[in-house]
Amino acid sequence: MNKKSLLKRFNFPAYFFHALHTFIIRNKGRSFRQKIFSLLNPTPTSGDLHHIIDDVIVISVLLSVISIILETVSWIHTPLKWEFHAIEIFTVAIFSLEYIGRIYSCCELDKYHRPIIGRLKYMFTIGALIDLVAVLPFFVGLAFHESFDLRFLRVFRLSRLLKLTRYTGTLNTMYKAIYRERRVLFAAAFMMTLLVILTASLGYEFEHIAQPDKFDTIPDAMYWAVITLASVGYGDLTPITPLGRAMTVVISLIGIGIFAIPAGLMASAFTDQLRIDREAFENEFRDAIAKGRLSSGDRQALEAEAERLHLSMEDVERITDKVKKELISNTGVLPDDIDPQIVCEKYRQQVSHLKIFSLSKQSAHIDSMLSNSNDFTELERQIWVLIKKQSS
Repeated sequence: MNKKSLLKRFNFPAYFFHALHTFIIRNKGRSFRQKIFSLLNPTPTSGDLHHIIDDVIVISVLLSVISIILETVSWIHTPLKWEFHAIEIFTVAIFSLEYIGRIYSCCELDKYHRPIIGRLKYMFTIGALIDLVAVLPFFVGLAFHESFDLRFLRVFRLSRLLKLTRYTGTLNTMYKAIYRERRVLFAAAFMMTLLVILTASLGYEFEHIAQPDKFDTIPDAMYWAVITLASVGYGDLTPITPLGRAMTVVISLIGIGIFAIPAGLMASAFTDQLRIDREAFENEFRDAIAKGRLSSGDRQALEAEAERLHLSMEDVERITDKVKKELISNTGVLPDDIDPQIVCEKYRQQVSHLKIFSLSKQSAHIDSMLSNSNDFTELERQIWVLIKKQSS
């Protein structure tokens, strides 16, 4: 978000009514379902009103989660009981409207275009299930609170935090990194599982007789094996026999390396995936510029992708300059919004190249080609003659 947009949001009423007015103009003549879809999803007709809706939902999620946490503090909950209840009703109303709106408007997407089957298919997507779980505990508790003790449903309200995954691309990048490295991660997990079983078995054999209450079975010893290999060491289970302690030293040193493998793999995969996504963004930008002036839809799509990849405005400008320079150098195509400084720099380079050619051994051959060929204009011949005079 640039400084200008941030200053505009401080004057929220003016910003909101301007966004509403722009949304109405852009969506004039469109159906109600299309308007709902534009409100809840980034489209060329969404405008700033879509961002306001997103901000309201994000704030509602944070407000709801903070309220749920503070409810567990008795000296806060007792005097503010009705305020907490009002916050719950308010946030559930917003989440319910969002859930209904997304199901209603999902048919605007090609893969959900069929009114009934498409909506049923959408309802079983991860995002829709998260939206459902966010509101379901409230309505279940409202309907059956007199018949059953449903206090355990309170913990499911914290799943509302998962709604925030829709507004960040970080988890999407992480998912792609995990999927791409799934075979290596599976091999590392398999090695860790074998090591846990081996450690638990040895711990049981060495400590069962000395501590039958703590190392009663191999499954009981697995808890000790995991916290030992992970270098956590709570201290509630410790070997007391010489063999058990010696084995613990060896296993702990091995565990430092084995258990660090997945962390290293994930860090490397995430960084590599972020680089791939940014290169893809650069290629998308290059393709859009190659078509000429960017359309409003192209600009919005690129801005959304830049935001997902956490690119700053400086990063976007740097990529823009790089792509434009490459485009001019490789194809000679000049986009409509090209920076004049880039054009001047390219012009100087071409003149320098011509000076070098005029001083080379091939200068006479170039003179002959310019004079005898009809492929060159009179202006091009005059430029060559002028450059030769200046170079001599």
